[in-house]
Amino acid sequence: MGYHLGPTRQTIRKDSRFPGWPICFTPDVDSRAVAASRAAWPLARALETGYWGADLTTTPVACWVTIRPRGRKPDRRPPRKRLKRAHGCLPTLAVVLKTNDPTPWTNEFESIELSCLIESISTNNPRIEWKKIQNNEPSYVYFDKKVSGDLESRARIREPATLLITNATRSDTAEYRCEVTAPSDQKIFDEILISLVVRVKPVVPKCSVPKSVPVGKSAELRCVEEEGFPKSQYQWFFNKEEIPDDPKSSPRFLNSSYMLNGDTGTLKFTEVRKDDAGSYHCRAKNDAGHAECGAQKMEVYDLNVTGIVMGVLVVVVVLLCITLGICCAYKRGYFANQKEAGNNYKVPAKGDGVDYVRTEDEGDFRHKSSFVI
Repeated sequence: MGYHLGPTRQTIRKDSRFPGWPICFTPDVDSRAVAASRAAWPLARALETGYWGADLTTTPVACWVTIRPRGRKPDRRPPRKRLKRAHGCLPTLAVVLKTNDPTPWTNEFESIELSCLIESISTNNPRIEWKKIQNNEPSYVYFDKKVSGDLESRARIREPATLLITNATRSDTAEYRCEVTAPSDQKIFDEILISLVVRVKPVVPKCSVPKSVPVGKSAELRCVEEEGFPKSQYQWFFNKEEIPDDPKSSPRFLNSSYMLNGDTGTLKFTEVRKDDAGSYHCRAKNDAGHAECGAQKMEVYDLNVTGIVMGVLVVVVVLLCITLGICCAYKRGYFANQKEAGNNYKVPAKGDGVDYVRTEDEGDFRHKSSFVI
């Protein structure tokens, strides 16, 4: 199907090289005069015709093709006045999608809307599909006018193509693709990719605080929470006062020697001081909220060097005394006499042909002779 334009007799055809481009023509308008029109200029240059025009006030989806009869002289009036002399009109549309938010987020157990808006379309009842993409593997969410998969009971389509998810869970975090197919349009297909994040509030973290630490020794405090999404960040508090990442940034902790890692939740003291004794607790937080563990006390005590030395000496003296006592006992034969006394008893040997029988009335053995014939 084609049209002739002016004396150049160029044939205009639907061009697949420009799918979705609005095609706007009007008679007797030099293509150079409408170079600002992004809709007409690429195709005008491609066909090399000298009679092109476009209404600069039209929207990207409302354009027309006009035909100038052969033999008619070019109109030298301003472009906007020339457009009134159009002799024919043919609308050309393409399916175009847009979204209000390509990166939406919501908290767990709340509702979220994935907007997929149709800016232009001419096909009645276009085919609408939604796909969920996780680990580069797509799966259908909405197909054949039905919600499927794990969203079957928690989602619905809001006209024309917006997906509404109720009671969102952490497993809904993924990329979603809205696809619209319009067979009657010049550009029959368009899609939009939306990245959804479902935020999960942290649970109460598990905190580990040593009960007592000697002065000058190292100590490590731990805080762990694995349910929150995005991944939780950690804060430590000393006597209800937040511990800064850098001890030099606060006069209260200026003399402390510690390292705080907010990503892993560890608080390490290289050398514990008496002033470090007190109550500690940890907070896990992310964009969805925060949670804290209960306060735990850490005691710091001095090392009694003298007492340790005296205790070691006492243990050494006791061991020496025990060793000397055992040696004296061996020298005096206490262990040897007990061994000999246990070996003094000997079992009497039996004579050939003689049996020793003990009766109930006798307290000793009675000799019994036997003869072998």
